[in-house]
Amino acid sequence: MVLAAGAGSRFGGRKLLATYAGGVLLDAALAAAFAAPVSKVIVVTGADGEAVAAAVRASPAVDGRLTLVHAADHAEGMGASLRRAAAELSPGCAGVFVFLGDMPRIPHAVFALLIEAVRAGAPAAAPVFQGQRGHPALLGAALLPQLLTLTGDAGARAILKALGDRLILVEAPDDGVLFDVDERGDLPA
Repeated sequence: MVLAAGAGSRFGGRKLLATYAGGVLLDAALAAAFAAPVSKVIVVTGADGEAVAAAVRASPAVDGRLTLVHAADHAEGMGASLRRAAAELSPGCAGVFVFLGDMPRIPHAVFALLIEAVRAGAPAAAPVFQGQRGHPALLGAALLPQLLTLTGDAGARAILKALGDRLILVEAPDDGVLFDVDERGDLPA
């Protein structure tokens, strides 16, 4: 799932539609999500919903695996987006990557490491770089019902924190798992 519902208020609005690497910022997050070995990519819109949905449809990364949904209650925060995306998961889903629309540099090499950890029995896995936990997290099937109960703006943080040392951390090849765009100054010149 790709969370693309935020208003980007610290950025000054329309963050995911800002120019980035010859396209818009959201394109890079979509490229990572569609590079992951998944059967479906659920993109959740919210603020600027129609414009973000149009950008998603126009993205060169998008293929037939796209499910585009709108979180009407997106102003609540990430919990609303995660609930909306979780409602679209297929029965028997083995797990879900949680991508953030403002993280354009996710290294694709991390996907196999996260999948390996969950297949080996971890309830969830997340990348780390130099001791800092990053994104995307991969939640295994047993945790997916909890996504339907999330509220507020903390995202899946509480679910992952409750796992303690059962959350497997895998070393990422670079800091792309940490890099997000919050303010205009975070974009390359």
